[in-house]
Amino acid sequence: MRGEGPALGCAGIWAGDLDSCSVADVREAAAAIEDAGYGALWFPETTGREAMAQAGILLSATRRIVVAAGAADIYARDAVTTAAGQRTHDEAFPGRFLLGLWESHPSLAEDVRGHRFGSPCETMRAYLDAMDAASAGPPPTGALPRRVLAALGPDLLALARERAWGAHPLGMPVEHTRNARAVLGPDALLAVTQLVILDPGRSGSADLARSYAAALLPNRRDLLEGLGFEDVDALGDRLVDALVVRGPAGDIAHRVQEHLDAGADHVALFVLTDTPAIPPVRQWRALAPAVLG
Repeated sequence: MRGEGPALGCAGIWAGDLDSCSVADVREAAAAIEDAGYGALWFPETTGREAMAQAGILLSATRRIVVAAGAADIYARDAVTTAAGQRTHDEAFPGRFLLGLWESHPSLAEDVRGHRFGSPCETMRAYLDAMDAASAGPPPTGALPRRVLAALGPDLLALARERAWGAHPLGMPVEHTRNARAVLGPDALLAVTQLVILDPGRSGSADLARSYAAALLPNRRDLLEGLGFEDVDALGDRLVDALVVRGPAGDIAHRVQEHLDAGADHVALFVLTDTPAIPPVRQWRALAPAVLG
């Protein structure tokens, strides 16, 4: 792992659907991910549970695994509150909490949260400035806690290199991982999330993969075209397969290795199923031996 920080290991789990589960099920899911041997448990923040509260639930339900708020919405809390929350978790669970910041989306920032959506890079930079200047909240216990940016485009990746431990791109092909490493340089953390469907026969998952690939397009269309994917709105097989890997555990492990070979330090698996309200514990356990080696 590049630089000192939480020990993520080579593979983790992106638990993207925990907001649809009860708190009891969330605790059981967190314990299952840890017991399977993964190094990190990542989760998003959209319109469900507040990120710092969710992190507290997950940290309290586990013993060693790193809990990463992979996409904490910067419009959900002011920067002083975020800095205080990060320090609180770092003090209570040393080395086990990682803050990932997300620049949000216009509809979430404005329609849901009632803010004015600003330029992503400029707004994120100002937010980081305010976090760094925050004097309220618990005092730092040593080195400043680590943070990453949920960055996709070159401007935010460059900001992640300058002002964070590194970057956490979600839902992009291996080609993007290679480009992200070039922007970040050799020393920054690059932790990517890969969408996966465990389907040994590749017989019943094509529609599920296409639906999730379609949901990724609005924030990624220009980037994908820049990577050489033509007519992305048509969702051809090459593009869908690049965004969502489906097949047996060995195929998924191969994609993880491709990301690592392209410069990633850590790959989180977002396991997709037809029943998102039910944590895919069976799939997490089945994939662990293949991706953790």
